[in-house]
Amino acid sequence: MSSEEILHQDFIRTIIDEDLKSGKHDKIVTRFPPEPNGYLHIGHAKSICLNFGISKEHADARCHLRFDDTNPSKEEQEYVNAIQEDVRWLGFDWGEHLYYASDYFDRIYEYAEHLIQQGKAFVCDLSAAEMREYRGTLTEAGKNSPFRERSPEENLDLFRRMRDGEFADGSRVLRAKIDMSSGNINMRDPVLYRILRASHHRTGDKWCIYPMYDFTHPISDAQEGITHSLCTLEFADHRPLYDWTLDNLPAPCHPRQIEFARLNLNYTVVSKRKLLQLVNDGFVSGWNDPRMPTISGIRRRGYPAAAIRSFCDKIGIAKNESTVDVALLEHCVREELNETAPRVMGVLEPLKVVITNFPENKELELSAQNHPQKPELGTRPLHFTRELYIEKSDFMEEPPNKFFRLGPGREVRFRYAFFITCNEVIKDESTGEVIELRCTYDPETLGGSAPDGRKVKGTIHWVSANHSVKAEVRLYDRLFTEENPGADKEGADFKSFVNPESLTILTDCCVENSLNTADPGSQFQFERQGYFCVDQLDSKPNALVFNRTVTLRDTWAKVQNR
Repeated sequence: MSSEEILHQDFIRTIIDEDLKSGKHDKIVTRFPPEPNGYLHIGHAKSICLNFGISKEHADARCHLRFDDTNPSKEEQEYVNAIQEDVRWLGFDWGEHLYYASDYFDRIYEYAEHLIQQGKAFVCDLSAAEMREYRGTLTEAGKNSPFRERSPEENLDLFRRMRDGEFADGSRVLRAKIDMSSGNINMRDPVLYRILRASHHRTGDKWCIYPMYDFTHPISDAQEGITHSLCTLEFADHRPLYDWTLDNLPAPCHPRQIEFARLNLNYTVVSKRKLLQLVNDGFVSGWNDPRMPTISGIRRRGYPAAAIRSFCDKIGIAKNESTVDVALLEHCVREELNETAPRVMGVLEPLKVVITNFPENKELELSAQNHPQKPELGTRPLHFTRELYIEKSDFMEEPPNKFFRLGPGREVRFRYAFFITCNEVIKDESTGEVIELRCTYDPETLGGSAPDGRKVKGTIHWVSANHSVKAEVRLYDRLFTEENPGADKEGADFKSFVNPESLTILTDCCVENSLNTADPGSQFQFERQGYFCVDQLDSKPNALVFNRTVTLRDTWAKVQNR
């Protein structure tokens, strides 16, 4: 077995290999079954990579994309489109195998009638509150509904009248007849159908009754010939119902449900309910805000799809719940962008520098590598001119020890250019703020060395005032200050842990003018600053907007270790 195969060999893949080896299956069929009632998040990426990844690892295998669209009151075509875009962006394709649970509504209805005729389902008139009372607790058995012993004929008549719209929403449900004393509450005569007058995004107003997810899911799997139905651990208690449903129906096959641990990230919440609160309460600008853990959010922030796939590989598939450090995700992003992102120079908080011994109307074209380890990516021109910009933080009027950047009388190297010496500091008369540095350059130091052998300790980046463009830069950081913001904490709302410094907007930045034509979503390393991408929605030529994807180093580790 190769090292790559060992990396991927988790308990689910071991089961699949054994099923193929034993002849139980001659080909593998998996599925990714999102509900189209919201946007996918990083936790879904783990499931996508698992299900589609397995299908890529075996000959003749396939993975279906199926929308479990059983609740029309919360589902929209917008979510269907967004989910398809997210799966494709991650690098996967379902080909011709795109399905919807609503494709099977007629068959599911027929199966419900089959259960009624077999005496294994009944129409119940209990209200929702009464059903909760009858259900019992984790330590106390439930009790049978007074409508449980209706005859199959009466149940079939009532169920068809439910379908035909005779009864009000919520007035009746169809329940499985299993065991009200079961230790598993999911098996205490669960609801299979409810009355819901809501227009469905695909079937319109054809139905006023809709099947429940737990009834729909196993039937959909069986209709599609799924071999392994992979779910997160919260569905483990639902597996007996999954199996009961298929055991009691003339289904074409019986897929095996296997559960694995969901993805939990620190400094993150992935609860759809909590993410919706962040959007509705204005803590973020929307589902695709680059601080959100949604796939659309991290894509807009500039996370590469390859980094997400690498992250999912590294965390692996396990049976036990655990929390993954978000620093690992950020590491995977840095690792990928370090290999792929071209280098450019951008000055986020500009300080003007005038090279007094450089002629006003002269320009000197220099050359810079686009990637230090990849010469095949070529070079780009840089223009050295009399007026330049550097970072304000790269100058101190009274520098302390170990500050190796620019100061009065100090000499530093300008990246790809010359040694520069600061001779004069110009300040605003009213505020005392430094607004300009007057410097000289040594024309004999191009390339980073001086003929007389003198050395400088500091190298700083810069842009030409005449060959740069203004840009807005959005500095994104972790959305929460608390490692586990989603946990219930006495007297604390998870939103109270939102990081007030999760977004800083800088509006007077200067970047190399070649970036003015960069495509939306393009990714770069701003040398000495971090990795940035052109915002996909707001950036336009001559009105550039860059999102910081991730810093060059893990700054949070430094904060935590203080």
